[in-house]
Amino acid sequence: MTMFHFFNCAILTFGPHAVYYSATPLSEYDTLGTSVKTAVVYLVTALVKLVCLATFLKVSESDVFDPSQELLKALIGFIDVAGLYFALTQLTHRNISQNHKFQAVGLGWAFADSVLHRLAPLWVGARGLEFTWDYILQGLEANANLMLSLSLAALGSLMWLRKNKPKTLIPIIYACAGFVATMPSITNYLRWGLGWHLAEVVGFQLFTSLTMALVSWQLFSACQKPSA
Repeated sequence: MTMFHFFNCAILTFGPHAVYYSATPLSEYDTLGTSVKTAVVYLVTALVKLVCLATFLKVSESDVFDPSQELLKALIGFIDVAGLYFALTQLTHRNISQNHKFQAVGLGWAFADSVLHRLAPLWVGARGLEFTWDYILQGLEANANLMLSLSLAALGSLMWLRKNKPKTLIPIIYACAGFVATMPSITNYLRWGLGWHLAEVVGFQLFTSLTMALVSWQLFSACQKPSA
């Protein structure tokens, strides 16, 4: 029963990445190499963030929400944006369109995040004798992160690769990208600052990620249209 629970949680956590790759044209254009290289960029970015957090953050003995520390975490979190910029603009990609490129980058980024932050807790905790909803919620959180990563990659593609985008949409694109990039700090504030339960935070993440995915898709579609 414990292994069955582990496999269920693992499929919920990592399965959507495989489904997205196989159900979209990404598999037809053989973009797996792009996703793998992006995952390596994510790991390097995570290492840089870890060094910055260990260097500049104070060690807290309690779970009290500290606005100054969270602001510093948010600023350090923008290293992710720099990593995505490198993955979108500096990595060598095969002859794939901008549409497929941002999807491959976002997918690789989200998968690496799930492996780094969720695989070990799943292996250690989901095989326990006592059933808990935490790892199911963790899987749902991974799904939300997948949508947010794809949204941020799409917005980054519009900011850095799309030259002839409508000027009226530029502030909206940057505002949405800034909001998605600060989502970890927002969820930390909801959890530790306002005392939300994990299920409430994950519900907020799912709703927000779906909303941002729709907004990003609309912005990307609008920028694809030829200017009059």
